[in-house]
Amino acid sequence: MHRIVYLERESIIADVRRPDFPHHWVEHAQSLQVQVAERLAGATIAIVNKLTLGGELIAALPALQMVAVAATGTNNVDLEACRARRIVVSNIRGYAEHTVPEHVFALLLALSRNVLAYRQAVAAGKWQASEQFCFFDFPIRDLHGATLALVGSGSLGRGVARLAEGFGMRVLRCERKGASAVRAGYTPFAEALRVADAISLHCPLNAETTHLIGEPELRAMKRSALLINSARGGLVDETALARALQEGWIAGAGFDVLSVEPPGAGNVLLAPDLLALPNFLLTPHVAWASRPAMQSLADQLTANLEAFARGEPQNRVA
Repeated sequence: MHRIVYLERESIIADVRRPDFPHHWVEHAQSLQVQVAERLAGATIAIVNKLTLGGELIAALPALQMVAVAATGTNNVDLEACRARRIVVSNIRGYAEHTVPEHVFALLLALSRNVLAYRQAVAAGKWQASEQFCFFDFPIRDLHGATLALVGSGSLGRGVARLAEGFGMRVLRCERKGASAVRAGYTPFAEALRVADAISLHCPLNAETTHLIGEPELRAMKRSALLINSARGGLVDETALARALQEGWIAGAGFDVLSVEPPGAGNVLLAPDLLALPNFLLTPHVAWASRPAMQSLADQLTANLEAFARGEPQNRVA
C-alpha cells in the first residue's frame, strides 16, 4: 500500500480528490524545510509544491518511488538524483494556460496606460484641481501595434501570444540566449531585446536561465520597454532591475515572482521607494491562482498519482 505524504496542502484552494488505489494519506497544511525529511520518512509518494528535495534528502528516503510536484516548475527537485534512483517525478501542465496570460495582460495594461500613476494623482487631488476635464501628466501607450517578445513558448507563452494577437500586437518568439542557430519562426535573443516594446518571461529556471535578464540585457532594451515576469524570480537579476527602474533604463516592470519566496526583508525589490514607483507592479505569486485553475491543478495531481499507480506515469520530467 502506498504511503502518500502531501507536504503543502494549503498551497492550493481546491477539492483534492483522493486517488482510487489502496493508500495511506497524510497531509500537512504547511511544512518547513527542516521538517521535510521527518515527514517523508516511509513515504512512497511525496507531494510537494515549492519545498526543496535535494539529492542528500532523496538519498535519505529509501522508500520514495514518486515525487508529485503540485506545480509546473521542478527546479526545487534534484531530477538527476531521482533519475539515479528511478524515482518518477511528474508535474502539472496546462492548468494555468488562461489565468497566467490574463495576469500578464493585467500588468501590461496597467503599465502601458499608467493606471497606477493616474490613480495616485487622483488620490493626491490633481484631477480635482484641474482646469479642464482631464490631465495628461503620464504617457499612455496602446498595446495595438506594439511588439511583444516571448521568452518561452510552452502553454503559457502560447496563451499570452493568443491574447497579444487579439490586441493587435506583433509577437516574437525568442530563441535561446547564446544559441548557435535560430529555429524557424524564432527571433535571435539579442534582436528581440532590442526591438521589443514589452518582454514576457515564461521559461523554466535552471542553470542556463538563472539571471537570463541582467544589466546588459536591461540596458539593451528600449527605454520605453516593459518587462513582465510571471515565471520565476531567479530569471532576472533583481539588483540590476532595481537600478533599471530607478535610473530609467526601461519604462517599467510587472513581476509576480521573486528570487526567494516568501521574500525576506532584504530583497531589493521590496524597498519602499521602489514599491512606491507607479511603473513597478509586484504581486505575490498569484498569476496562476484563479479558482478554476487551482481546481484543474488538483484534478491533474490526482490523475498523475493514479497513472503512476497503474504503471503508466504521465507528465514525467524524470
